[in-house]
Amino acid sequence: MTLPRKALVCVDDTPFYHVTSRCVRRSFLCGVDHGSGKDYSHRRLFIEQRIYLLSSLFAIDIAAYAVMSNHLHLVVKLSPEAVNDWSDKEVIARWTSLFKGPLLVQQYFKGMTLSAAELTALNEIIAIYRQRLADLGWFMKCLNEPIARMANQEDGCTGHFWEARYRSQALLTEEALLTCMAYVDLNPVRAEMAASPEESDHTSIKERISPSLNLAEAITNLIQSHQLNHFTVAPKPLLPFEGNVTDKEQHGILFSIKDYLELVDHTGRLVRSNKRGAIALHAPPILERLGIDQKTWLNNTTAFEQIYRQRFAKKRNRKAEKSIA
Repeated sequence: MTLPRKALVCVDDTPFYHVTSRCVRRSFLCGVDHGSGKDYSHRRLFIEQRIYLLSSLFAIDIAAYAVMSNHLHLVVKLSPEAVNDWSDKEVIARWTSLFKGPLLVQQYFKGMTLSAAELTALNEIIAIYRQRLADLGWFMKCLNEPIARMANQEDGCTGHFWEARYRSQALLTEEALLTCMAYVDLNPVRAEMAASPEESDHTSIKERISPSLNLAEAITNLIQSHQLNHFTVAPKPLLPFEGNVTDKEQHGILFSIKDYLELVDHTGRLVRSNKRGAIALHAPPILERLGIDQKTWLNNTTAFEQIYRQRFAKKRNRKAEKSIA
């Protein structure tokens, strides 16, 4: 018997989940239609940017992702406690960056005086928004629906784009988490879309290895285009690898990024009978292919977050200077 999603997602058991969504109209919906020759690959970039936008607004972190021709994979970490640190105004601002909101919310942001009854109703709305911003179901709804609308508009048709809302799987152990992340990052290699992880477009592992300035710029612009009510939020990078367990509070992945890359590289060389592709056995180790030593790599692993923060700060400063002028 199929269980409801709320019974499958329990942060008390684990905050990590593997989520998948699959198209219903064959691979050309996110790739190349070999019949007509039309290329729909731009949708993969749109999906990738949308993932980062929603992660920046929701209390949900992205550990791994892969946007394929006819499906997408996400490994997410739910952090529902984070929403408790947001003010009521920030909660409303985050939500109305995606949805217009009722008239009462719009009046609140315009500074209009609200009656006691209206304030009570507003507080109830804020409580709902706060819960939704930590909810995996709402995250996937906000991800999949705009993609489906865009695809239907481009195709000039109506109907389902995804075969279902989404599928989720709890990752209850560290082994399960790392195994699933490696599986997700190796999807393009297994599908013979790429020869190695560092060549796998629209995946988390490529962004960790070689942070894209163009992607960082696009995500920053996307977030700013969605900002309403003068609310600002910095783009959120991928969930970081934090190495071994320490006595400090840790929120990332308790594993070394160097060890993870070697794990992915080794796993990708194993030939699977039910998959077409694998990393060539004669290929040198991944760190050797990248041409970097361990010290350089440790410095480069922070580049993704720095790029996003620097780009966002520069744009915000330029915008402030224009408003003053």
